[in-house]
Amino acid sequence: MYKYLSILNDLESLIQSGRYKEGERLPSIRVLAEQYRCSKSTIIRTFDELEKKHIVYSSPKSGHYVVKRKHKHNPHQSILDFSSSAPDPSIFPYLDFQHCINKAIDTYQNDLFIYGTPKGLPSLISVVQKQLANYQVFADMETIFVTSGVQQALALLTTIPFPNGKETILIEQPGYHLFIEYLQTHNIPVIGIKRSSEGIDLLQLERLFQTENIKFFYTMPRFHNPLGTSYSKEEKERIAKLAEKYDVFIVEDDYLADLEQDAKADPIYSYDVSGHVIYLKSYSKIMFPGLRIGIAVIPASIAGAFSTYKKILDIDSSMISQAALEIYIKNKMFERHKQKIRSSYFHRTVSLHNTLEKYAKEQGDFWCYTPLKNPCIHTFIQLDKRISTKKLTHRLRQKSIIVETAEHHYLTSFEKEPLLKLNVSNITGQDIKGGIRLILKEIY
Repeated sequence: MYKYLSILNDLESLIQSGRYKEGERLPSIRVLAEQYRCSKSTIIRTFDELEKKHIVYSSPKSGHYVVKRKHKHNPHQSILDFSSSAPDPSIFPYLDFQHCINKAIDTYQNDLFIYGTPKGLPSLISVVQKQLANYQVFADMETIFVTSGVQQALALLTTIPFPNGKETILIEQPGYHLFIEYLQTHNIPVIGIKRSSEGIDLLQLERLFQTENIKFFYTMPRFHNPLGTSYSKEEKERIAKLAEKYDVFIVEDDYLADLEQDAKADPIYSYDVSGHVIYLKSYSKIMFPGLRIGIAVIPASIAGAFSTYKKILDIDSSMISQAALEIYIKNKMFERHKQKIRSSYFHRTVSLHNTLEKYAKEQGDFWCYTPLKNPCIHTFIQLDKRISTKKLTHRLRQKSIIVETAEHHYLTSFEKEPLLKLNVSNITGQDIKGGIRLILKEIY
């Protein structure tokens, strides 16, 4: 079963990458069976699934061919969405995960349709514990919690009492807009610290830790949203030491850890020696948003309160989703999908940043772009304050280009920078280059 899914994913990736071009004949069933060291019936089943997905078609006594797509001759007729940060639906692992859901129901049966445990499915936690070690997050099972997405973990951490007895939340500016909205809606004491392409002012961070009543500092060290920037090793080490020195907790949102290309880029958690770092991981950005499964590694000092409050809030997270995810990870499907999406996003990242760097050399007075040392699928350009961002986004929308400013990524009380967000998770190929060119032309 898993062999067939592996071959299916491989052939689909080869077709999407252009290795097998439209109208091209694929290798025969016999050749592929020899190549993948499997039975002919496995290859036949793979071709049947590819036909159902309208990726290939069969010709009697001839073989299987890649389906030709209909192309729009006028690129301006299609919508270019540079605002969406959701994963590309075209690379969702539909078939694999459907199989895992069916397998989970067969394996766990009635266990999935009753209340679970506040911590999460024990067998999933065991699998996740091993996976986290690959990110240099070594945690005991007792400290690992399954949550209904990272958003639930943040809400719980904001609510529960911390052993430092403090109340104010410190967040980067700009920062995660939904958490900002949550904090302001619930009137939670919150202050911001500026983050830019150069990082944050660590001296200012220390002053805030020392003089303010900081409960925890919420940060996205890797591939910050919306800036796309990452902290250096030295910055991560310094933040961990400051947390210990001033008894401030760090909530580390590592939501795009799976897109990291640098094997030496470790999280702040790996530098924590005092139990002051809380590590959060999401599966939504690498798989699909509807999964609603997040992981929180909670220090022992607050694990009891976290468990109690979570039980009161929702008893447990979706058991079916947890069981399916366990099977998905355990059977190497997650790793295969991660490599697939990482490769796809890498090419988009290169196209985005190369295009911006090319035009940055010719830029005028109305925008600027700072190349990133560790670029990702999203970044930003800074606009001159003379430009009306509202009019700019409206003009671009009329040209079927959707962009957003970073305005809602700021606290209402914090000075906002005129930043234009650019995300290419749902744009590919020449559309990136052409879209960026049109955006910059409209700015001028």
